[in-house]
Amino acid sequence: MKNILNAKTMMAVVLGTLLTAGNVLAEETMGQKVQQAATTTGAKIDRSLQKASGYMDDSTITAKVKSALMDDKGIESGDISVSTTKGVVTLTGFVPSQAVAAQAVAVATKTEGVQSVSDKLQIKDNATQSVGSYTDDAVITSSIKAKLLADKIVPSRHVKVETQEGVVQLSGNVKNTAQSARAESIAKAVSGVKSVKNDLTVTH
Repeated sequence: MKNILNAKTMMAVVLGTLLTAGNVLAEETMGQKVQQAATTTGAKIDRSLQKASGYMDDSTITAKVKSALMDDKGIESGDISVSTTKGVVTLTGFVPSQAVAAQAVAVATKTEGVQSVSDKLQIKDNATQSVGSYTDDAVITSSIKAKLLADKIVPSRHVKVETQEGVVQLSGNVKNTAQSARAESIAKAVSGVKSVKNDLTVTH
């Protein structure tokens, strides 16, 4: 009888130990899951904040460069487009001379936050361009913009179109090379276009 009681007591002790160990293990596992979830959530928040911060930085840089170009009396800033991606500023559009293009690049380079400047400015020939050609260029630009707007592949609101004596320049940002190629193809198909200079930047 005494042996039976001892056996029951031992079994109760063993079961108690196993239950205690199981509870501790469960608590540790749950604690690890909570910690992992917190770490993952924190990392996602950090990445989101970095993305938002990067976007604002680029927007601020673009605004500062545009302001600096407007303040420079030797530059016709109205014909120059400015875009910024990760601190790299791209200048596109038409200017009257190489000297003006160089000045625009110099102004942009000195602007706070700019890491480097990509010069894609085109030199326009005012001496040979007639009123008729200006009108034709405006029609070409409008036609291309309308076709880009109707296209489902190209993000037309991010694409800038400029035309100089039948030469079209595309600038701005697209998500992939397919969109860039599609925009160029659409522009080339418009009547009156002599050539297309594709200066679109692929952001992804």
